[in-house]
Amino acid sequence: MVTNRLLKDSFKKTTYKLSQHGPRNASVLKEAFESVDADLESDIYGEGAVIENFQDKIAAFLGKETAVFFPSGTMAQQAALRIWADEKGNNKIAYHPLSHLEIHEQDALRELQSMEPLLLGKADRVPTLDDIRNLNEPVSCILLELPQREIGGQLPTFSELEEISAYCRSNGIRLHLDGARLWEVTPYYQKSEKEICALFDSVYVSFYKGLGGIAGAILAGDADFTKESKVWKRRYGGDLISLYPYIVSADYYFDKRIGKMGQYYEAAKDLARRFNACDGVRTVPEVPVSNMFHVYFEKSAEAIEPILAKIHAETNVGCSGYLQAKPVDACGFELSIGDAVAEIPAEKLDQVFELLQK
Repeated sequence: MVTNRLLKDSFKKTTYKLSQHGPRNASVLKEAFESVDADLESDIYGEGAVIENFQDKIAAFLGKETAVFFPSGTMAQQAALRIWADEKGNNKIAYHPLSHLEIHEQDALRELQSMEPLLLGKADRVPTLDDIRNLNEPVSCILLELPQREIGGQLPTFSELEEISAYCRSNGIRLHLDGARLWEVTPYYQKSEKEICALFDSVYVSFYKGLGGIAGAILAGDADFTKESKVWKRRYGGDLISLYPYIVSADYYFDKRIGKMGQYYEAAKDLARRFNACDGVRTVPEVPVSNMFHVYFEKSAEAIEPILAKIHAETNVGCSGYLQAKPVDACGFELSIGDAVAEIPAEKLDQVFELLQK
């Protein structure tokens, strides 16, 4: 990632943003707690109505028997994979080469769990059933990320998911869903969260990405799975004496935004269309399949930085505070569409693309 001070500063000064839900500051927590009864009792080491009710609510929403609240998705997913590895007596699991576990967690599975991840398929596309069939070694679990963030939020078709699920079940392979952005793919699939999760043995979902909460995750599955996940949560230090600030905000923003995913998806498609209409600019995917996509420029970051900084200054609309260098003299950034884009006056958004076209 290239971080240019001019670009970062110009982005920070803008009032409007193309991405996310707005500033991540203390107001996020303050808003969530405005209507909370001051006598609400805290959870204590994973027990109490505030955490248990929320776990039950999300388990039912996902169509799973039970669920456990974790402070982080990193912790939750490592626990899930450990559980399935122990069940099968096989420390080998498989996931996409650009999975969060592979590129953002400092080799935690290998260092902390002595597990052996196998990379599934190729980095520039989503995994396929053939990739799973062609694994050279038996694995205890396959992890699929929906959508695949590092390649612009791409997705397999739902029928491909069904085929992968059926294959894994018939071959004794557990299937785990990295659903950090699960909520965001339902408009494209035209399927409910329950219908998607039914294809997986275990599911992780996040409450700060597409929903905009403070932090926190849910790990859901059957009762035996979640009972074991509580053990690993304790081993990882995830049983803080109280997690209610995360839970209250997760619950609040879940209720506030879960019904808006179709709105975000349509806005993402419209923005991608406008980017693709600009010379030397393209999006991946060309037509988004969720509310996120990547914007690529056919010039270096050094060439694009002053252009974006000028757009920020003249329109008061922030496109991105960073650029990531790409091969062959190109660069890009990620957009994840939420509430913020709807706050941008239409004439200012038009101005952004007029300037980008020059």
